Amino acid sequence: MEVVNAVYPQPAQIAALLAQESEAPVVMVNLLKFKAAAAYADGRPTTLSGRDAYMLYGEQMTALVAAQGGRMMHSVRVEALVIGEVGELWDAVALVEYPSAKAFVAIATSPEVNAIGVHRAAGLAGQLLIQCRTL
Repeated sequence: MEVVNAVYPQPAQIAALLAQESEAPVVMVNLLKFKAAAAYADGRPTTLSGRDAYMLYGEQMTALVAAQGGRMMHSVRVEALVIGEVGELWDAVALVEYPSAKAFVAIATSPEVNAIGVHRAAGLAGQLLIQCRTL
């Protein structure tokens, strides 16, 4: 199995979310890998770690998601791999519930999220984002 962390989804991945007919809630599993030190695209000086910069984004994102009917379910630090093998572990896992896949896209592509995304990009080395639904 090949694993490729990314910071942003590909257009085809967004199109697939928008094509879903289900209006059932989705849970997005975020496997997050942080930069050691935050690096802002505009070159601003900072002493923030990648994790700290991402948390600036995360706090504001949590409020935006809640305002649209979603919720932060759980966020944890990754400590160890118990089954399987990977070259490098992620740093954190977050579970976020959205009202639907389309609601996720609307929130993630909103001007408000775009404005706070500078902190996400500054702190995030890459991630996997896995869409799930309740069984």
